[in-house]
Amino acid sequence: MQVVVFEDAKYDNLYPLTHMRPTFMLKCGHTMLYEKIERRFKGAKVTYIVRDMIAAFMKEKMGADVINNANQIKSEDTLFINGTILLTADTKLELNGSEEIATAKNGDVIYARASKVTLAKAYDADITKLLFNLKAALKAVPSTAYMIEWPWNLVQKNPVAIEDDFKVIGKGGVIEGKVHPMAAILGDKKNVYIAKGADIHPFVCLDVTAGPIIIDEDVTVFPFTRIEGPNAVGKKTQLFGTNLRTGSAIGPVCRVGGEVEDAIIHGHSNKYHDGFLGHAYLCEWVNLGALCTNSDLKNDYGPVSLYVKGELMDTGDGKVGAFIGDHTKTSIGTLLNTGTMVGMMSNVVGNGGVAPKYIPSFSWMMNDKFFKAQKSMETAKYAMGRRKCTMGMEEEKYILALKEMMKEDVKYWVKKTTVL
Repeated sequence: MQVVVFEDAKYDNLYPLTHMRPTFMLKCGHTMLYEKIERRFKGAKVTYIVRDMIAAFMKEKMGADVINNANQIKSEDTLFINGTILLTADTKLELNGSEEIATAKNGDVIYARASKVTLAKAYDADITKLLFNLKAALKAVPSTAYMIEWPWNLVQKNPVAIEDDFKVIGKGGVIEGKVHPMAAILGDKKNVYIAKGADIHPFVCLDVTAGPIIIDEDVTVFPFTRIEGPNAVGKKTQLFGTNLRTGSAIGPVCRVGGEVEDAIIHGHSNKYHDGFLGHAYLCEWVNLGALCTNSDLKNDYGPVSLYVKGELMDTGDGKVGAFIGDHTKTSIGTLLNTGTMVGMMSNVVGNGGVAPKYIPSFSWMMNDKFFKAQKSMETAKYAMGRRKCTMGMEEEKYILALKEMMKEDVKYWVKKTTVL
């Protein structure tokens, strides 16, 4: 039995987080969604179905044989899994079993287990049509699996996902790296895992009284940092006197300072300086300038609204911060409103006031006005080069296609904020 992880048609509910990645490459906890699936079904062949526009880029990133390989999909009995599933140890989902299909309350397919014979009859190259055919062919069963439907769901579930990752890793109480004698572990040491190459400096406090802490390989934690579990720090990340409060997952290869609470930060992103980041999600290659701060709580303590596909949507949650797309930068002193959505490859320049709640991709925001982004590709390549990374040919082509796709949105906001 093989595993096929698929994006469904609602990937755009998760923009801008899914502009540069399929839904299954979103981060929740210490690992991405697809890593949890591969970990559960270790040894099984896993392939992926993604939207056509991102396929060439993903083939460059993950390998041509595992992306949209139609022949592989039809070759054997298959367990299809929706890429937005948050697969935890408690999720009941087995590789082998009877043919069946599980759907969420909104009708989205959570998973489907089908034989090669059934697949031959139901097969369609369009995953949406294939799943529709399988709904008619397979027995429907209930499932309690949790699905990531909106961007804020990732932040809401992050503490639970960290705790689950800690249990699955199974190295509670193991200290493979260096911990200075003048560093302190507050609580039961069984709730700490410090991987090889990690270096915990003096005057660091690891507080595990409320949840576990994962410190991955080659992490450096500098003096006067306090980490409050549940928390997960990814490989080669550096923490500089950070107040890392509960429910955050960072890295790999990030540099973080200031105060961070209930935030997810993808690899190669920086929040080096003072400032607050809370109930937020940063994609890759984001850089927040000194004293950049986001609000995550309204003054009236009411539910926060967030822009989704161009419209304000009530999240139903009173603690929602900023969601920032790949390669976006903020200047020193930038203030982000409660529930701010910032697109990819943008530049946000603070002017002492609060930035708008929506900032389109490929734009500059300066003095309460929007402008078309300048030299965004050159800046992205330069930033990657500083970390000895390069932008792939298909990645560049894909970004340019996204820029073209989004140009009307940029034009609209430029015109809206320009005084004629």
